[in-house]
Amino acid sequence: MAGIADGKTALELISSIAKKEISPVDLMKETLSKAEALNPKLNCFSSFAPENAMLQAIKAEQDVMDGLPLGLLHGLPVSVKDLISVKGMRFASGSKALENNIGIYDAPSVERLFKSGSCLIGKTTTSEFGCKAVGDSPLTGVTHNPWNLNKTPGGSSAGASASVAAGITAISLGTDGGGSIRIPASLSGIFGIKAQFGRVPIFPVSATPTLAHVGPLARTVRDAALLLTAISGQDRRDPFSVCEPVPNFLAACNQPIKGMRLAWSKTLGYANPDPEVITILEKSVKLFESLGCEIVEIDSIFESDPIELWMSEFYAGVGVRLKNTLRDKRELLDPAVAHVLDNALSQTSEEYYSNVFKRYDFREKVRLFFEDYDLLLSPATPCAAFDVGLNMPPNLTDRNIVSWVYYTYPFNLTGQPAASIPAGFTKAGLPVGLQLVSKINSEVDIFRAASAFEAAQPWINSYPKIL
Repeated sequence: MAGIADGKTALELISSIAKKEISPVDLMKETLSKAEALNPKLNCFSSFAPENAMLQAIKAEQDVMDGLPLGLLHGLPVSVKDLISVKGMRFASGSKALENNIGIYDAPSVERLFKSGSCLIGKTTTSEFGCKAVGDSPLTGVTHNPWNLNKTPGGSSAGASASVAAGITAISLGTDGGGSIRIPASLSGIFGIKAQFGRVPIFPVSATPTLAHVGPLARTVRDAALLLTAISGQDRRDPFSVCEPVPNFLAACNQPIKGMRLAWSKTLGYANPDPEVITILEKSVKLFESLGCEIVEIDSIFESDPIELWMSEFYAGVGVRLKNTLRDKRELLDPAVAHVLDNALSQTSEEYYSNVFKRYDFREKVRLFFEDYDLLLSPATPCAAFDVGLNMPPNLTDRNIVSWVYYTYPFNLTGQPAASIPAGFTKAGLPVGLQLVSKINSEVDIFRAASAFEAAQPWINSYPKIL
């Protein structure tokens, strides 16, 4: 017997709830049942809150029956990555060093989830402090990819992507400091977007405050647009948060794309992608061309790989947060993470600030490049999902735990909107993602292009083997 949520998008579920066709309580019971059945196989949740979730669903149902105004996400089950604070829930960031830490705030994004009427079922797994691009940590163990349980779903928003791909919830909140939404979206076959830096406010302060984003992972482009709408907007607790009105992301999904000028780069100038990935993505680029877009192929976007600029900033921030643990309780940390933190903390203040200024130069060069294009298309990841237990693909061992990704971290340095959209499958049946990057403050261009691509090449009816 089919479940009430099977095959339905978040938008469809919310509409059915508002029309009293679906009970939020019944939907929550089904969601918790799915989570209970699939989590032992996927290990995608770090903690559950079933009692509170049911209370929230009961309240949501009563509001519907009483004819009260309903929020954007009313009655919809959601999950939140464990790099985001939820008051009263464990806030461990995937680390044994914070195993007993409890959130004392609802992050702004979480506050807005509740205000929008959604029902939180639990927190999802992450690599330790988001430091790896795969889905394992010393605290929660290995998270598995629904398309093949022997493969990683990607990271660091591992549990969020795996749970959405498996259909436990239609949407989930992830974070992205170097690709941690786009990487697992690519490897898990769903849509994920980090909006403009500061579009979604962050509090408490991140360990990587100039790089971090909170954003949606979803089965469809419009579901992601809906979730991003719900969580966006200025918050005084985050001095970086964007003050302008929130764009109409859902309306952007209906805008035509004919005449858009898109740059396409296979390597950005330095990456080493799998040839099968490029073959799949070249078909995607031709599809955009058939939809009326102008495509300009460019081999080299950047003069050199900006990984050192990113590592200098990201790992120094996490390293300072974990300095005492590194010194006194190093055995609690993931050895691969500890190693990169050591290197980041060894830089002098002169070396650090030299990289800060190089980052600003890099950001301006990229801004100027985008003056000529509406979007940049590239692989989201250089390969499909690889075996669990590995920190990087077996053919890219000359790279480190994040540098193997190549394509995502440059756009955390610039803060631009960037997304990964499902573009096809390898011969082994594993998903491949296409990255779309827009100009500053131009998420609407990603949504219009992504929704047109989704309509022309839908993936919603493709389901992982685990189902």
